[in-house]
Amino acid sequence: MLANELGRRGIGVVLVDQNPGTTQNAAANATQARTMEHFRRLAFADEVRALGLPPDFPTDVAYFTRFARHELARFSLPSSRDARQLVSALSGSWSAAELPHRCNQKFIEPVLRRHAEALPCVSVNYGWRMTGFSSLADAIEADVEPSEGGASRKIRASYLIGADGPRSGVRQALGIRYGGVTGVTRPFVGGRMYAVHARIPQFYREVPHPPAWMNVAFNPERRCFMPAVDGHGEFAFHTQLHSHESENRVTQEEAIAMVRQTIGLPLRVEVIARAPWTAGHSLVAERFGRERIFIGGDAAHLFTPTGGLGYNTAIEDAVNLGWKLAAVLKGIAAPALLASYEAERRPLALRNTAYAKGFADSLGNPVPAPEIEHDTPAGETARRRAGEYYAAHGRAEFNIPGITFGGRYDGSPAIVSDGTAPPPDRPNEYVPTACPGGRPPHLWLADGRSLYDCFGFEWTLLRLGAAEGTGFIEAARQCSIDLRVVDLKIPEGRDLYGADLALIRPDQIVAWRGNADAEAEVIVRKICGVFPRAPGRAPLP
Repeated sequence: MLANELGRRGIGVVLVDQNPGTTQNAAANATQARTMEHFRRLAFADEVRALGLPPDFPTDVAYFTRFARHELARFSLPSSRDARQLVSALSGSWSAAELPHRCNQKFIEPVLRRHAEALPCVSVNYGWRMTGFSSLADAIEADVEPSEGGASRKIRASYLIGADGPRSGVRQALGIRYGGVTGVTRPFVGGRMYAVHARIPQFYREVPHPPAWMNVAFNPERRCFMPAVDGHGEFAFHTQLHSHESENRVTQEEAIAMVRQTIGLPLRVEVIARAPWTAGHSLVAERFGRERIFIGGDAAHLFTPTGGLGYNTAIEDAVNLGWKLAAVLKGIAAPALLASYEAERRPLALRNTAYAKGFADSLGNPVPAPEIEHDTPAGETARRRAGEYYAAHGRAEFNIPGITFGGRYDGSPAIVSDGTAPPPDRPNEYVPTACPGGRPPHLWLADGRSLYDCFGFEWTLLRLGAAEGTGFIEAARQCSIDLRVVDLKIPEGRDLYGADLALIRPDQIVAWRGNADAEAEVIVRKICGVFPRAPGRAPLP
């Protein structure tokens, strides 16, 4: 994603990844609406939405004792086809250019790779690894070599970004530690877990319940969550290991038996891949970089994967850092702007890891009643209670417009506050606001377009009232900023933004709003980390 952000701005990028290619195994599953809006900004949201589950496959979240036995609760969500049609009719918390999409990371990564490789200034190199780096006075020098062995090479670059996972060598070389909570144990999604990527060809023929995207099993013998990968019988199964089970000694037959336990039928299970992993992390790096080196994604924050927040937080890291690096490298902004990356993204990582931990506690802490699968009055009561609980949990974890759209950069040096306070940060409610520091309020226009489709790829000046904003147009010219002016002079737009003018950053964040542009140059230079020029002095080049 970062290679796409930089390459689209003409910045030369060398990407090295020790793996032979994009992931072949099931990984992250939930692309949040804000991430889809960024894919739309890069013009490949439609490609992504066409991938994954069949277009008519429901993206429901369903809870069972076992998948072939009792259904406890279901949170219904639209198919990708329905989401395309529904999005333009929504308002309030879900007023958006895009709705969420349930698609496995293994399908999405090739799209991002293909678009990055199509950019002439981007060099994508799978099968290469970085073995070390050193900081020079005005550059970074990295040593890279083929993953399978061979002659090493040196790369000199202006900046180095470590998106190298939870065991990040870049983070460790900088002496930056994770902070937060780890080692959390719960009855489920806390501690030693086991993943099985599998095909179960008979699943949809033999299981007597409507299909769902996310399938959760809740019984005393074996608990799991199992998202559908392709809607035709491929799944990503994740279970908690019991105390007597060793993660390093699970045989293929035992892995298959685990899957069958949660289905409740002896169906054929074809294992594609399997591996242990650990749940119970809520970690954020103490720093997000130093001087010319930055970290992002799992290198900067590590989640337990409830709510799907890790992958989506990583995408926004790239979006945030990409335009800032490009602005500095082009001489539009001062290097001081880059300090706002940590100032903005680290608080968001703390916020999002806390939300994910709360979801993990809610999903994993309840213990199944021993009689929950019995065909008795006590069993019926246990199932009813569990169903009521998980119906509420499903709404809380998967209807999260507040988390999706409500992340803010209040107090950032790259934001100019107008003194107003944003609405409260609530996970399941989003109140659109143009208070500087957050996502711009969205509108569908009379001609059927999303307002976001009118924004420039770089900066946008929204004119919503009487003010013409000529001061910002001149300031952008002086600072060599690519500024698109968009007229939205309709009462609904003026009421929604609460001002005559709004300045939108390249990452689609409200940088400033107001009714006059007398201080336009001061505002632009502050956001870009450039000291305003003294009166009477020539503008900076």
